[in-house]
Amino acid sequence: MRIVRETVFSSDSLFESAQGKSGLLELFKDALKRGRAALGESYAAGAGAEEILQAHSWLVDSLLQRAWDDLPTTGADKGSMELIAVGGYGRAELHPYSDIDLLFLLNGQATGEQGAFIGAFIRFLWDMGLEVGHSTRTLKECAQQGASDITIVTNLMEARLLIGDGRLVERLKKKIQTNKMWPARKFFAAKLREQIVRHARYGDTAYNLEPHLKEGPGGLRDIQTIQWVAQRYFGTPDLRELKTEDFLTEGEMNALLKGRDFLWQLRNALHFLTGRCEDRLLFDYQHEIARQFRYKDSAQLAVEKLMKRFYRTIKELRVLNEILLQHFEEAILHPGKKNTVRINRRFRAVDGMLEAVGPQVFSRQPFALMEAFLLLSQDSRLRGIRGNTVRLIRASAHLVDADFRRDIRCRSLFMEIIKAASGQTRTLRQMNAYGILGAYIPAFGRVVGQMQHDLFHVYTVDAHLLFVLRNLRRMNIPEHNAELPLCSELMQGLFKKHRLYLAALFHDIAKGRGGDHSTLGERDALRFCKSHDLSDYDGHFVAWLVRTHLLMSWVAQREDISDPEVINRFANQVGEQERLDNLYLLTVADIRGTSPKVWNDWKGKLLGDLYNETTRALRRGKGTPIQVEEKLRDLKVEALQLLDPTQSDAAGDLWSLFDQDYFLRNSPDVIAWHAAQLLEQRAGELPLIDARKDNDSGTVRFFVCAPDSEKLLCDVTAGFDRLNMNIVDARVHRMRSNLVIMVFVVLPGAQGTPSAADLEAAAKRLRQEVLEPRTKPPGHPVHIPRTLKYFPIETAVRFSNSENADTTIMEVTAQDRPGLLLQVANALLAFKIRLVTAKVSTFGERAEDVFFITDRDGQPVTDAVQHTCISEMIRTALPASNPPPSAGLNRNQHS
Repeated sequence: MRIVRETVFSSDSLFESAQGKSGLLELFKDALKRGRAALGESYAAGAGAEEILQAHSWLVDSLLQRAWDDLPTTGADKGSMELIAVGGYGRAELHPYSDIDLLFLLNGQATGEQGAFIGAFIRFLWDMGLEVGHSTRTLKECAQQGASDITIVTNLMEARLLIGDGRLVERLKKKIQTNKMWPARKFFAAKLREQIVRHARYGDTAYNLEPHLKEGPGGLRDIQTIQWVAQRYFGTPDLRELKTEDFLTEGEMNALLKGRDFLWQLRNALHFLTGRCEDRLLFDYQHEIARQFRYKDSAQLAVEKLMKRFYRTIKELRVLNEILLQHFEEAILHPGKKNTVRINRRFRAVDGMLEAVGPQVFSRQPFALMEAFLLLSQDSRLRGIRGNTVRLIRASAHLVDADFRRDIRCRSLFMEIIKAASGQTRTLRQMNAYGILGAYIPAFGRVVGQMQHDLFHVYTVDAHLLFVLRNLRRMNIPEHNAELPLCSELMQGLFKKHRLYLAALFHDIAKGRGGDHSTLGERDALRFCKSHDLSDYDGHFVAWLVRTHLLMSWVAQREDISDPEVINRFANQVGEQERLDNLYLLTVADIRGTSPKVWNDWKGKLLGDLYNETTRALRRGKGTPIQVEEKLRDLKVEALQLLDPTQSDAAGDLWSLFDQDYFLRNSPDVIAWHAAQLLEQRAGELPLIDARKDNDSGTVRFFVCAPDSEKLLCDVTAGFDRLNMNIVDARVHRMRSNLVIMVFVVLPGAQGTPSAADLEAAAKRLRQEVLEPRTKPPGHPVHIPRTLKYFPIETAVRFSNSENADTTIMEVTAQDRPGLLLQVANALLAFKIRLVTAKVSTFGERAEDVFFITDRDGQPVTDAVQHTCISEMIRTALPASNPPPSAGLNRNQHS
């Protein structure tokens, strides 16, 4: 605080030299500017977070007190008013650019002169550059409004006198005491509801990619909630009082204060870096703050180290919040005699909460650490673990050592948890929260709080593993059958479900070690299964699932699953129906557990189609190829049944213009749709364009028929680009009549599934774009979203031969962005390359698109020089974006 005091107020005559209000304002603005600069210097020199908060509060106190004295009164009676700091400012916890909350407190209604002075005072503070929120109330109004509004009374509880003789604020504090309003019982219940609602707004998880330091679960607001309840109950906001009252141990108190200090440091860094009240740890600032906190890139990025510390901190704070609120609940809501039921010699239920019978239970019988969680999963009447036992479990986590892991009782108890009919998700999440799961499975412990710095994985690895397990458990609950019918049917009939649960727990457990995490995780899973007495077959079954957990997603999203050769190869890799069933369920659960935004009906349909086609291939038997002629006949028969009977003969003539590839790659309803459009076409209508919804996949399919042209693909993709449509699949079929049929699958935008009128309008606009192609690039600017700019990806292009060697596969990996497919189409046009099929996949910020191409004669593209030229053109058109530079203060702080 000394550096701020000396910099800003080195001369008592500083403000006395001002002549008039204008000159006074400039002096105050200069004082604020120099004060903030001094705060920044203190921060850069390594000042503690609390020191910065108190120094800033003192700076604002001083400015407000000087302004109050120096501004003309215009006849107002200032002596009958008191200026009160409330909220975070009232606690003297003012971050560098936090809002300043003020209360003008009066005994009676403000006079006209007092109102004019208050207005002039607030305008002066705004003009000075302070963000001020204020209210003007009488004592009576404070009491009335505080009694009916939990937020107002909470603010008033933190009232701190700035200006005045203090008599009004002392009367105010008496009026809001618990014997007058909001008794501790009512206050606690309201704050608990408030926290539950707030956590729900953030998905009840602290593991967000861009977390909110203040409002997110485990954040500063959770600590403030504890302070408010403690103040209402004990009469003091000092967190140290919780230790005095035996609500926290010395270690827990230190962890709480250390965690708060770290969040304060981060919030200070954000404010100094942005020059505003920014409380979200956005990608824009994470790298720079990691640098300021002295983290260095190594095998793990510096930013990942910073975020790992953050996630582990809020995980700890969330548990402490849970323990304290439970203590408050017992002390405030349920004081007196408890309803106690004996469970066994080691545990009892107290008001529905599991409790160890004594403090030596775990030290004498360490296996009871595992038993506690099994009891929790087995008895639905148990609401959780009592706070004193949570504390005991956390303090006993060191007992989970090599001997503990070898103990047959512990192994058996853990497998009972995994095999239990219900409760696995809740139980394993609590084991993780209290440090037991990571201690029992050390490989799991290494990924606790580990975030992958990308947009695809929005949860830490440990949270993701448990989300995947939760998704599998959800499939096993009949009331959720409508959500994923096929998955629910398979899951509920699955043999040995515990193998799949173990695969879920281990599939990403080797992330961050370097090397192939699937292979490393396979070894971990196999060792675990052998040590837990799974049969050799079951252990290798789990290990196979871990090793191949990405296979089905890869094939479905990147390969042409309408190609029988692809299906046969995948069926050979899987080998048997039991493996296919388990792999399919794990794949769906994995994708849905990666991010709420990653899963969609289109991916569901791709995986479902791959599952169904592979099931048919397995039933035929390995080495038994699809009877192509038989399948072609069946497809045409089914398509004819969907057409008007009068069109049968014409349809036969039409289909003679297509090769067999067209039929093998389209379903009967799509074939019938195309035929109906072509048979109803009138002369001069080309290009023919139609669109319809596909309810099964949640997509829109566009059908384009036009004369063959080298520029057609560019014109159509440019049209889609101008319509801001997201293409996820494209197929091109050439007829023997010099016509081309293109089939595009498009994901609906944020506005949801389009109506029939919307589809008709889109088809008309697309037709106009094709009829009148523009020579210039699409009219709308290519806007790369803010979040993508912080994950630059170098564009890479690779060529290989397709399964049956009749096409060349071109794989393009690049940063996802609008117009990507159009740029690829331009490159293909430049080298007279034809597109056969395109598979467009997006994984967060990364686009991984696969194009099956031929030369203009329909032959594979084998010229290596041509490969190089095409690659260079695509890389030039799709450069990686550079992260915007972040300017910030160097901070002398060690991680």
